[in-house]
Amino acid sequence: MNMIRPLEARKASPLLVSLSAVVLGIIAGCVFILLIGKNPFDGFEKILFGALSSRRRIGNTLGMSTQLILIGLSVSFAFKTGLFNIGASGQMLVGGIAGSILAYYLPMGMPRVIYIPVIVIAAAAAGGIWGFISGLLKAKFNVHEVVSTIMLNWIAYWMVYDFIPRFIIDPTISVKSKPIPLEHTLRAEWLREATGFSTLNYGFFIAIIMTVAVWFILKKTTLGFSLKAVGSNRFCAEYAGIKVSSSIMISMAIAGALSGLAGLTYYCGYSEIMEMGKMPNEGFDGIAVALLGNCSPAGSFFAAIFFGILKMGRGSLAATGIPTEIADTIIATVIYFTATNVLLSAFWNGRFQRSFEKKEEAVSYALKEAGDMRNASVLSRKEFDELAKKGRKLMKEGR
Repeated sequence: MNMIRPLEARKASPLLVSLSAVVLGIIAGCVFILLIGKNPFDGFEKILFGALSSRRRIGNTLGMSTQLILIGLSVSFAFKTGLFNIGASGQMLVGGIAGSILAYYLPMGMPRVIYIPVIVIAAAAAGGIWGFISGLLKAKFNVHEVVSTIMLNWIAYWMVYDFIPRFIIDPTISVKSKPIPLEHTLRAEWLREATGFSTLNYGFFIAIIMTVAVWFILKKTTLGFSLKAVGSNRFCAEYAGIKVSSSIMISMAIAGALSGLAGLTYYCGYSEIMEMGKMPNEGFDGIAVALLGNCSPAGSFFAAIFFGILKMGRGSLAATGIPTEIADTIIATVIYFTATNVLLSAFWNGRFQRSFEKKEEAVSYALKEAGDMRNASVLSRKEFDELAKKGRKLMKEGR
């Protein structure tokens, strides 16, 4: 097997770039903590303690991460089609209100094996419709999705403001809904007992299923191929016979459905109420998750867990006298370094290229010393690596 000079030898992987952003963000966090006269090791120890020191804390961290996973998937999926879904907050709200209303009005005696699929489908459908509206406006009227999704966020906000008093208002507190009975949330008694009565619920398993589903759609289906083709170059995709307008609407509908599920897992799982006049920040945090995860399903999953650890652990920083805002600053810094991934990629690519060129030089030297007239490009990878080691040794001895 001939060895052609591989691009991988001098090109940084997305995982390495993301990990570099995380490391730089953590280093920046250490600097911030040092500037206020505190020990950064104590700070990060407290963050990890607050997020992972017990079954209950781990459960709460995973419960908080659930919405971030689903929103990250939503933003990533839209981005694969060249779209920027900034409307995840509104899609969360409509998914949450659909699930919450059903939670109050469906019969209490309904078996959970039927009840849970019903509210999951309803929340996904509500979020999907909200996303589809943006896709329709983009495909048919060329309305930019950033504008339409922001407007739809506020329409959802005021719609919830009307629906809570109309259908599910708490008579004792007029700014929030009645608490959902435990039997009609996504929480399960066995999960509560296993995690020390944490907020972990079935939503986390929904997030895992959706991560696999999104990966399968993008990697293994013609629909995923069409969506990625549109995202890469919509004009070439159209020339190839792909229906660009349909792809845009389908992509935004699926992205909206994922955000709708995030709303269900938050308002009917992590929490048990909806508050009036509150736009969920998770809809925007998910954008950061998608960026750090390189818009891949697996990357978004683990990036969401990372942000969940920082968010859940920040409360413990107060014990060391470190402001809890430091955790948010670390998140912001990580996002900043992620946004400059071109610079990080250039740095690693340069390092890998120089390393590969030194290997080529060592191989050429070893071949020359052995009187072998072969070119390095015809060597197998094993021969190349062995000759590189031999060449380095010979060059060192020659000096």
